[in-house]
Amino acid sequence: MAHLNGFQMANSDKPLALNPSHILPEHKRPELGRVSHSASKIPVIDLAGYVDETAPAPSDLVHQISHACEHYGFFQIINHGVSDELCDRVLNELTLIFHLPRQERARLISGDPSKGVRFVNYSVPVDDTSPHDKVSLWSECANHGWHPTDDFTSQFPECLRSYGEVMRELSKELGALGDRLLSLMSQGLGLKNERLKRRFEEDPSRKAHANYYPPCPDPDLTLGLRPHKDPIAINMLIQSLGASGLQVMKDGEWIAIDPLPNALVINLGDQLQILSNGRYKSTVHRAVNNKDARVSLAMFYGLLNGVADPIEELADV
Repeated sequence: MAHLNGFQMANSDKPLALNPSHILPEHKRPELGRVSHSASKIPVIDLAGYVDETAPAPSDLVHQISHACEHYGFFQIINHGVSDELCDRVLNELTLIFHLPRQERARLISGDPSKGVRFVNYSVPVDDTSPHDKVSLWSECANHGWHPTDDFTSQFPECLRSYGEVMRELSKELGALGDRLLSLMSQGLGLKNERLKRRFEEDPSRKAHANYYPPCPDPDLTLGLRPHKDPIAINMLIQSLGASGLQVMKDGEWIAIDPLPNALVINLGDQLQILSNGRYKSTVHRAVNNKDARVSLAMFYGLLNGVADPIEELADV
């Protein structure tokens, strides 16, 4: 199944079935019956009309962003300026790379994070006392870098070239969107518009994770992605419509971030929590599985070498 030396999930010629290597111990199973699907529990923010990150934003928009960052660490945005057609193309190309022949993908499997493009599978320890005894998660992932202006397509082998080209187009759009979001977040902290952007440009890190969650015969027994916080500053996520998988922990409850048409999911990571001196929150989240396939693309942006201190203007707040 989905071991690093197998990579058979996406185009197996046999029906997918859970075997012991994918079944989590009971205390780590997702308990899907206890998940809330109330859309009103995660903010949805309309960015219509805000196109210039150098200009002051409407106060109500700044308030919505700062409230979401301080109390949730997650929100969805609509009217964000990235075309629906481009997002659809990206997800279509993403799906295709996980249906390449296994031999093609096997050549790109690597545990080395310095590789330009690599396929990986995730796993979790069975328990804290047996760190080497692991369960494979029900997902596949392709990791690579991205850049809003530079041409990074040379890192993609020929079999991924079409995906790389549409990723280059998307990166330009998300680079501009990221600048607008950072401006709003800066204003929400009482800083100048460009303050967060300027800090990130000193030592930038940009990574993309393309995720494929195959149809799962028994979603209650496994996970697509373990509960975690992101170490990076900010993530801009495109997720396919239909199957719901992304969930965030809020007040001791798992809340599903069900896909909305033409929406992107934004979440904050540890770096931004530190930079904001704890005002903005990095939140635990996970991905669960479904009877239907699901794909998503996470575009991470932050600091290459981490961050140890809050922004100076916030250090004594």
